[in-house]
Amino acid sequence: MGAQAGGRGPRRANGAREAEILDLLHRADGALTPGEVAEALGGELTYSSVVTILTRMHTKGLLTRGPRGRAYAYTPVADDPGLAARRMRSVLDARSDRHDVLARFADGLSEADAELLRRLLGPEQ
Repeated sequence: MGAQAGGRGPRRANGAREAEILDLLHRADGALTPGEVAEALGGELTYSSVVTILTRMHTKGLLTRGPRGRAYAYTPVADDPGLAARRMRSVLDARSDRHDVLARFADGLSEADAELLRRLLGPEQ
């Protein structure tokens, strides 16, 4: 029941696959083609599935790509902290109640994180 059609590996949520591929691309020495990603995943996904996932991630702005031979080679746009920050901005930008979202976020910070944020934002005025 947990296997994909064609005898491939167990099904995973799209977000989990994207995270797995993103991690793989971060650890790579350079850009990877869909074939290289599929090979690095040990054949868990078909080539066309990898192309679909990489294309979706490129459309979301998570990856850049450039031509290599007859395929594209993909690299992450940012490192892991940069991607987390981008997601946070995306959530904030999608809300009309920015003040309330930021206030709730700040209220939920630990004292150490609140102090770090104060230092990052600059000296008190």
